[in-house]
This record gives sequence, structure tokens and C-alpha cells, in this order.
Amino acid sequence: MIATITINPAIDIRYNLPAFQLDEVNRVQSVDKTAGGKGLNVSRVLCQLEATVTCTGFLGGKSGEWIAEQLSILSLENQFVNIKGETRFCLAIESKEGHTEILEQGPEILENEREEFLKNFDIILDSNQYIVASGSLPTGIESNFYRQLIEKTNQKGKYFLLDSSGESLANGIKGKPFLIKPNKEELCKLIGLNDVSLEDMINYSLDICRKGTNYVLLSLGKEGALLISKNKILKAIIPTLTNVHQVGSGDSMLAGFTFAHSKGYLIEDVFKWSCACGMSNAASEQTGSIELSQVQDFFNQIKVEELVGGKEWNM
Repeated sequence: MIATITINPAIDIRYNLPAFQLDEVNRVQSVDKTAGGKGLNVSRVLCQLEATVTCTGFLGGKSGEWIAEQLSILSLENQFVNIKGETRFCLAIESKEGHTEILEQGPEILENEREEFLKNFDIILDSNQYIVASGSLPTGIESNFYRQLIEKTNQKGKYFLLDSSGESLANGIKGKPFLIKPNKEELCKLIGLNDVSLEDMINYSLDICRKGTNYVLLSLGKEGALLISKNKILKAIIPTLTNVHQVGSGDSMLAGFTFAHSKGYLIEDVFKWSCACGMSNAASEQTGSIELSQVQDFFNQIKVEELVGGKEWNM
């Protein structure tokens, strides 16, 4: 029923350090190694929500084989296309100084590999109601690739949810996806500004919705989130967390939204599910991981308010 697309997957390695010092030996306190890329983080959370998930994208080399093994362990259906190149590694370093990411670009996708993916996608689209695409595009894949997939999905009357950034997001919006999930930084980049007010974020998101996107799910970190459509603007007020692990939290939000929407919940509850899953991941030491009883606790604590304009937009 739900398929995820991870065009540029990775083995994600997260190092936790007491302190991060340049030009020094840094000894790691703990390591978390996962089959990553944003789409696979979504897949893992959906699996924890007991959804049936099909995963696709591109995998190659020994790194790709390791990821395929992890999919099998999780009982995720593997519909990845095998490629000549080697699947990348991505590093995250967390310490008292903050959060640092080092991301490899990923392998080049050849034309025959791209064509095989598109043929495979048509088959996946026939048997899944929700398509969730996340992350960057590797070399060899044009920036309007997501737009092509969105238009195919819309022709079938199904739901396409997109979490990307830069040109791939801008082009994807032109395809009129069901939902996009930027954070504040990604929305600023889309607008072309260094910083924007809450009112600006809402107005720009409303403009996106008027052009054909049903929802903009905007994550704001500790400030909560916004869910914007043509007819309704919702703001989630979330409880404060300590020891936050932010990697994978946006992906968990997207998984929570997809799962709850597929169950036919009221949109306010869909939004709360989304935020609760994001918070559960943030409270976990594992990337793209939630705990169901904790999700329910957060769901009960989250408050959703409808904004109607004016001063309320500056909350």
C-alpha cells in the first residue's frame, strides 16, 4: 500500500562524541550504523508502525549489498535497482558543540539503470496507493526526475509525498504532489532568502498550495510544525525535549503523516501523528526509529491550533 523511493541511499553512520575537536584524535562514545538515505528512514518507521512497505531506488556494490541485507531483516520488500556504482556513506557527528554531517555525493546513475527504475516504478505504482520520495538526486538523474514520477502518480489518482530540497524540490512542486515536507532552511532556500518570518513561510506555502500541492508540512524544530493547505493552516505546539537527536526526525514525521492519512484519520490527528513520530525519533538514539507507546504519549501532549491570519501568525 505504501512505497518509498530512496534515489540516493547510503549507509548512515552516526558518531556520538563527548566533544568534537579539529586537528585532534576524537574517540567515539557510541556508533549507530543504519541503512539510510531519507527514504529508508521513512521505510523503517513505517515498518515500526506495522505498515506494509515496498522500497525502491538504486543500490550498488558491497554497501548496497549490506543495505539489502538490512531490508531483509526488517521484512521490507526490496525493489531496488542494482547499479554499477557503489552506494555511498554518510557520517553524522554529534557532540556538545552541535551536529555535523559529512555526506558523500553518491554514484553516477547510468541511462540504462534509470530506464530500468522507471519500468519498475510503473509496476510499483499499480500496487501502492502512497508513494513517498525522499532525499537528494545522484549524478545522472535530472533535477525534474521527481516531477516525472509525481505526474505518473497523479495520472493513476494516487498520493505522492515529496521530501527534497533545492532544484529537485522546486521542479517537484511543478508536478503538483500531494504533500511536500520542507524544514525552515529548505523553505528559505526555495524562496531565495536567508531568513523568513512565520507569516512569510505561511504565505509562500499557501501560494504553493494554490498552484496544486495539497499540503505543505513545515517542520520548525523545537517550535513545532505547520501544516498548510488552501483552506486550513494548522500549527502544532509540542512539548520540550532534552537530549534531542535530530537526524531522521523529519523522515519520521513524513512516515507518521503517511501512515495516519492512509488510515483515514482526521487531518488534525494526522498532523499530530506526524509530529509525535518526529518527536519519538528525536528522543531515540537510533536514526529513523520510534517507540509506539512513546508516540501515543506525545500524541496526547501535542496541541494543534488553527491559525486564521493577522497577529496569530506571529505566535
